[in-house]
Amino acid sequence: MTKHEPRTDDELLDAVGPAFGKLRRTSLLEVENPISQKDLSRTLVLNIVLEAEQGDGREITVGAVGEYLGVDPSVASRMVSDCISAGYLIRAASQTDGRRTILHLSPEGKELMARFRRHQRSAFEHITADWTERERLDLARLMLKYVESQNALRHRSAPDKDAPR
Repeated sequence: MTKHEPRTDDELLDAVGPAFGKLRRTSLLEVENPISQKDLSRTLVLNIVLEAEQGDGREITVGAVGEYLGVDPSVASRMVSDCISAGYLIRAASQTDGRRTILHLSPEGKELMARFRRHQRSAFEHITADWTERERLDLARLMLKYVESQNALRHRSAPDKDAPR
């Protein structure tokens, strides 16, 4: 594959979407403490639960996992069941509604996510090894800003379930 540098601002902006697609198709490099393909898939679910536990404390259900990942409820249920079988998630009764079942990370799930974070950082540092420190930090800041803007947009466009129709 030949490397084609975008010549115009429009070409540069048009190249962003395909670049994100390539990121999704490429697994992280085999750096120290590699994560198995199966566990990489599991981190999609575990990250949703971890963010809720570290953030505003909202309760995460199987349905919420499906909404966050944009998958069918049956797919979310299989993904969550796999994480539970692997020992990474625990089902518990909701403290606000005992009829609901919510998800928590097990100690093994917390350790996998800590290892995954270390793995991600190692991969980032390996990929950007020949970049200047300023370039690395700029990309990190801009990536975080992008994700924050994406999340804000998602929350703005999400329908309010309690709003009158």
